[in-house]
Amino acid sequence: MIEALRALIGSPTPMPPGDGYAAFADLVADLFRPLGGTAERVIVPRDLWDGPNLSGERINLILRPEMPGATDALPEAMIYFHTDTAPVGDGWTVAPCSLTQQGDRLYGRGTADMKGTIVAVRDALLRLATADTPLAFRPVLAFCTDEEGGRYPGIRHLAETRPLPEVLLNLNGSAEPRIWAGCLGSIDMTLTVTGRASHSGEPDRGINAAEALLPALVALNALKTTVETRTTALPPPPWSDGPLRARLNVTAIHAGEKGSALPGLAQATINRRYLAEENEDVVLDELRAAVTNALEGTPALDWTMQVTGHLPPVSDPDGPATRRWILARARAFGLPEDAFLRYGSGTSSDFGWVQKAGLKHMLLGGLSRPDRNVHGPDEFTTVEDLRSLSDAIFLFLAEGCAPQGAEQTGNAPTEGSPQ
Repeated sequence: MIEALRALIGSPTPMPPGDGYAAFADLVADLFRPLGGTAERVIVPRDLWDGPNLSGERINLILRPEMPGATDALPEAMIYFHTDTAPVGDGWTVAPCSLTQQGDRLYGRGTADMKGTIVAVRDALLRLATADTPLAFRPVLAFCTDEEGGRYPGIRHLAETRPLPEVLLNLNGSAEPRIWAGCLGSIDMTLTVTGRASHSGEPDRGINAAEALLPALVALNALKTTVETRTTALPPPPWSDGPLRARLNVTAIHAGEKGSALPGLAQATINRRYLAEENEDVVLDELRAAVTNALEGTPALDWTMQVTGHLPPVSDPDGPATRRWILARARAFGLPEDAFLRYGSGTSSDFGWVQKAGLKHMLLGGLSRPDRNVHGPDEFTTVEDLRSLSDAIFLFLAEGCAPQGAEQTGNAPTEGSPQ
């Protein structure tokens, strides 16, 4: 698993800009080639995803491995991965786009979120195929684009253009003993204010776009206080000190390049985490009204607000395979079933689009943990968690290993493949 992960980390896929998908799809197809089966590339039309700071093709890869233990009569289970990562950012003490092993820890951008899950699933499938293990599901692997940002993630395109299996396993989640209760929605908006660039020694000749942006930032900060009084009925994480709340944050600001020039353009990125109890149109109207009122009468020549990212909320995703997945993880991670707690999250998921398309039931697992520095410097996972997730996938897919009830057991190797 480690060498396969080394190859994946060495193929960067930061979003934005999202220009690494083609090379990454080729690499994944090569890694899974020993399993045989079919590979399909689904390209998302540019007009659906194009936006500021984005480039490259959006290539979703769907693999249907030829598993000896599967029959055509079996139901399919789709295992989902997003292939993009957060941008590298600052503060790393190791090379972010190379795998660094320090004891049990494996460092690199995407190790936990979520390239490590790819090698864990590959390991499980290779072991199932080698052992000719009878299966409960035929696995379908979906490697999708633009989960980390953008307005049209790859899984949305699949959900809106083709039927998906009824069993959907999303591995963009946690290795903690959690039963997914759902999550908040997320909207990113880019606010662009246009002024007129000039020499800073002759400011009367220009209009400072950065200064024209300031009233909008002040208004959004005032609105933040109101927004964050709103709470959801979604059960909060056990470490939370209260209910999950709506959130409003200004997450990026850019204007100008040097001290001797007034900027002619200023941009701010606004992130709004909204509740299932809120209406997305009302959320957008509230943001636009705050900015409109704030910028009225400013010297700005023009301004625009554009939705540049949107993930709807996920609500009540439980279904027939939920307990099977709990039992598989419990055995793989060495935990009792009652250690698993049902709670929601203030983060968001592109599976909100899957629910909007009409598929309600979905499962969540993965490699994230609170200390794994996901989206931050020195992101890491562990060899132990890779092996445990591989075992969980083995148990979930194998016919007798993790049934709806606990009366049958079965066998799963505890040591991951050396590949």
